[in-house]
Amino acid sequence: MTNIRNTENTPGALSPDETVRRARHVTWVGFWINAALGVVKILAGVLGRSQALIADGVHSISDFVSDIIVIVFVGIAHKKADADHQYGHGKFETLATLILALILGAVAVAFFIDGSGNTWRAFHGQELPRPTWLALSMIIVSIVSKEWLYRYTRREGERIGSPAVVANAWHHRSDALSSIATLVGVGGAMFLGARWRVLDPIAAMAVSVFIFGVAWSIGKPALLELLEVALPADVCRRMWSVIGSTPGVVAFHHFASRRSGSRAFVEFHIKVDPDISVSRAHAIADDVEHRLQREFGQDLHTSIHIEPYAGESTDDNRRCTD
Repeated sequence: MTNIRNTENTPGALSPDETVRRARHVTWVGFWINAALGVVKILAGVLGRSQALIADGVHSISDFVSDIIVIVFVGIAHKKADADHQYGHGKFETLATLILALILGAVAVAFFIDGSGNTWRAFHGQELPRPTWLALSMIIVSIVSKEWLYRYTRREGERIGSPAVVANAWHHRSDALSSIATLVGVGGAMFLGARWRVLDPIAAMAVSVFIFGVAWSIGKPALLELLEVALPADVCRRMWSVIGSTPGVVAFHHFASRRSGSRAFVEFHIKVDPDISVSRAHAIADDVEHRLQREFGQDLHTSIHIEPYAGESTDDNRRCTD
């Protein structure tokens, strides 16, 4: 069985309740770690005279806020369809992913503005304060904690097929990388002399560019999904092959696809021999659905319309070309 989002995982094997339980558990772990790191880094930054560490603490606080978003939205995304959301609630998870991307982007801009201001002042004669060992030690603790949290959260997110949880993992990774740059800046400021203290804000600016890139990489797919963009072309071609090779399908057309959270939706018309019975045509449609779900996961939602074949031209996959 192949999941459309990740060919190495089969989240369809988990029940919706188990998926939500795992997503919330991993997010709660990050929630408490981010809360502690954010507060401690800001205090250590103030006491240790490191503006970079204060900014890094603000980044951890943004992770703390993003964890709250994931906890709320993942639960909503796996609710069953209802009268107001007849295709389910998957878009709520997509919205959560987009919100996370926007938070990352905002943090990146804030880092860049703060770093550029400090760099400007340093090059115009203002001496930046020398950080202390307290700041340096806290940065090392932050790097180790956030890298572990990234690996743990991403592994669990991929296991349950949750893009919001995976996006949150990248938020943890961006914090770890920003702490590495902060380590370089603080270390340089401590050991290379007063004029090299400008390394701290320069490093913060460099990290902000990377963080913005991560925000774009996770935000763009979520935005495209909200805009109802079709599934990737290679996935669609594989689906056409499955449909066209199903016994009884003479041709098909009007294929359309989209994604909603962790689920994919496809709809199309199949053309069958006009002389067969309605029950036989229905059985063919069921066979198509089962073959697609075996190949692409049980969470794939299909909507199939049946038509009589009237001699239309088709391609190698039996897709109508007329």
